[in-house]
Amino acid sequence: QLQLVESGGGLVRPGGSLSLSCQVSRESLQYYAIGWFRQAPGKEREAISCIARRGGIANYVSSIEGRFTISRDNAKNTAYLQMNNLQPEDTGIYYCAARYSTCNIPRTTTSEFTTWGQGTQVTVSS
Repeated sequence: QLQLVESGGGLVRPGGSLSLSCQVSRESLQYYAIGWFRQAPGKEREAISCIARRGGIANYVSSIEGRFTISRDNAKNTAYLQMNNLQPEDTGIYYCAARYSTCNIPRTTTSEFTTWGQGTQVTVSS
């Protein structure tokens, strides 16, 4: 069964950058779309971005435009989320998730993804 493991979270000052990785194992990433989600303290988990099997991208949060970039490297079985100009409101647990289909547009939900990683904490604070 597919397994996902996130890494790359941490503490960063406002304006800083982090690069999250989602390592896929036990199956090939090429068959899956990967979504990145985040859950801020006291809030529901929300979809940030999704990358389809062939690289098509859907972004679901307007505040990330121009700051976050999703990507994938099927040869490395890894998906990424590059986050620049981080702000305190970006604080939360970041999860990657997989679905054996494409990315839904214009929105998606947690229930549409079948496999999840354990999450990685991102804290943006001065």
